[in-house]
Amino acid sequence: MKFPALASLILLCPALVLAQQEVERANNTAPAPGNQQLDRVSVTRQQTDTDLRRREPVAKQLYGREELDKYGDTQLSDVLKRLPGINVSGGQLRMRGLGGAYTQILVNGEPAPPGFSLDNLNPAQVERLEVTKAPTADQSAQAIAGTLNIILKDAPRVVQKDLRLGVAYASEKPVVNGNFTYGDRALGGLGFVIPVSFFLWHVKNDLDTDRLGRDAAGQPQRLAAEGFDRSFGHGINVSPRLNWKLGDDETLTLQGFFVNNRFHNEGENTTTVLLGSAPSSVLDTTRNQGTFAAQRLNLQYNNRFNEDRRIELKAGAGSGAADFDYNFFGRDKAGTPTVTRETTGRNRNHNATMSGKYSQYVGEAHTVTAGGELERRVRNENRRTVENGKELLPGIEGQPFDATITRSAFFAQDEWEIDKQWSAYVGIRHEQIKTDSRGTTDGVGSSDFSSTSKVTTPVLHLNFKPDPKGRDLVRASLTRSYKAPDVQQLINRPTINTNYPVSGPNTQTAPDRVGNPLLKPELATGLDIAYESYLPAGGLVSVGVFHRRITGLIRNGLALETVNWSTQQRWVAKPINLSLATTEGLELEVKGRAGELFPSLFDVSTALSLRASLNLYRSRVADIPGPNNRLEGQQPWQFNFGADYRLKSLPLSMGFSAQIAPKFDVTQSALQSQETRANRSLDAFAAMQVSKQDSVRLSVNGLFQPKQGTLVSITGLPDFNLSERKPVAWWSANWEHKF
Repeated sequence: MKFPALASLILLCPALVLAQQEVERANNTAPAPGNQQLDRVSVTRQQTDTDLRRREPVAKQLYGREELDKYGDTQLSDVLKRLPGINVSGGQLRMRGLGGAYTQILVNGEPAPPGFSLDNLNPAQVERLEVTKAPTADQSAQAIAGTLNIILKDAPRVVQKDLRLGVAYASEKPVVNGNFTYGDRALGGLGFVIPVSFFLWHVKNDLDTDRLGRDAAGQPQRLAAEGFDRSFGHGINVSPRLNWKLGDDETLTLQGFFVNNRFHNEGENTTTVLLGSAPSSVLDTTRNQGTFAAQRLNLQYNNRFNEDRRIELKAGAGSGAADFDYNFFGRDKAGTPTVTRETTGRNRNHNATMSGKYSQYVGEAHTVTAGGELERRVRNENRRTVENGKELLPGIEGQPFDATITRSAFFAQDEWEIDKQWSAYVGIRHEQIKTDSRGTTDGVGSSDFSSTSKVTTPVLHLNFKPDPKGRDLVRASLTRSYKAPDVQQLINRPTINTNYPVSGPNTQTAPDRVGNPLLKPELATGLDIAYESYLPAGGLVSVGVFHRRITGLIRNGLALETVNWSTQQRWVAKPINLSLATTEGLELEVKGRAGELFPSLFDVSTALSLRASLNLYRSRVADIPGPNNRLEGQQPWQFNFGADYRLKSLPLSMGFSAQIAPKFDVTQSALQSQETRANRSLDAFAAMQVSKQDSVRLSVNGLFQPKQGTLVSITGLPDFNLSERKPVAWWSANWEHKF
């Protein structure tokens, strides 16, 4: 408890210094002790996110409108990166340092639609975020690292008309964004909300690469490249919701989600030959564009028959589409065209879901729930690459690919109030995922496959109150979770590294890639223990540890193989199941009013809030030799800290949040290792209430970021591949008007 508080005090010194003048002003004009007591009562009566977190039957972190609105973000990913134990890398959400399918993303309790991106969702469309580190029976157990549940905005109790307009700048030129929300309660028990968001982006990053390997003739070759990548585009999304109160305890809800994006990428690279022969092109230009669209409708019926019984039924349908056109133009040193490559693709997804659960009180201590889920997804994909007017892989590229994924689940759970000190959540879930694929690869075999994953996951959550009348909790969880291979990992169809033509060999640092239809799901047994101390004025101190034992770990293997798409042997990366991996960690979190955390330094009325979190991670993969045989992408530690301050002399609030993670190495296989560069970032905001209806907010995201990238090395060889980019900060100004 002392360590995170001390760390937050030391690292938040800049905020404390900036706030000192206002603190002195507050001390000189401090209210009478009686008034101070009234202020404290007002705070404790408010239902804060911390209060709701304490009342949850399982360990869960909740973040509502205050956290979502604080920095005026236009992308949900910017909110998430500031939360304890979470980071966002390349648009991918990571919890406990683990990304990919280790982290489950839900929207209103259901799996996010195919192609869903956190960058497509404006925080103004979200009611709250729920972060759960251990799985529960009523949600999919594909959550080895944890689950993020995004609850979309609900219909308001009173009329709501909000307009937000903003301008942002990262590089070259500013872009605009906006959000309008209209909600009301109509006659006949009808309530609705219609949040509409539009957004633009324009970002330019400088890129550097340095590669030592072999040319097509097998001779040493070292190449350095400098260039840039420019990304820009626009999008719109709408998430309407209709609530119909049919009776005192009976409701019908219709939730929609619609998004449409158009994106563009442009890039240029100039290659310098440091050793060996020159590649076919040293002056490269890329021009890419595409669209993404998704639609989803969910219908939910809730009925509480009496005080003891209730039922919830859901049905939903959705679709998604993505089209892209990637163009590459290569020239030699004299500017003569040498390579022209175009990759076009078309993806279509359709899905439908049904679920239901029934809950009943049993006696005075038990709430028993049972239910089931059924989901069906169909994916159609077509991709073609043409190089210098010819098919890159005749018989493979341009052939259609279809996949059908059917997921079914059944679960039962019991929430048990044992006594005034103990409560338990016991559940079991059986889930099955079946994937059937149909694809044509003329001349190189068939990509047809069928894969079935069946997992039974028991869960046990215990809560203990050391003092029955107190607020502190000890939570413990013993659970089973899993990670099923995705369709792309199962497809037995190659993706060629175009740096080396298929007519010759490639290198270990530039392998081709192929799926593995024989993959099995990863299974994880997890133990979580946490102590949560809830302070009287709304602060929190939490200390937790976790352990996961993972069997069947999926990791990319690298091997030199005789392949049927080339007359030469090629290096191929293919996902395989390993035997065993473990990961464990220590999670510390502290947040609250400065006067509550450090009463000897700050007056109780000081409007300064502090927060800090430190997460330490360790992992080992048994089948890979050390050192650094860690899980992919898991950093050794992550530290977040920040402060918020509200001036008393002006309707002005300000704050900052910083994230730090170190450089780390991962031994990926006996042949290859990867180093990931250090990451640090600072976000800050200042907001002023101009009038009763209007407020203005200035913010910046991503200050002081160093170069980010990876260094891939080959064991026993000097070969390496270093890729770096220099990220840029986002500056933004937002105006909000409440009608």
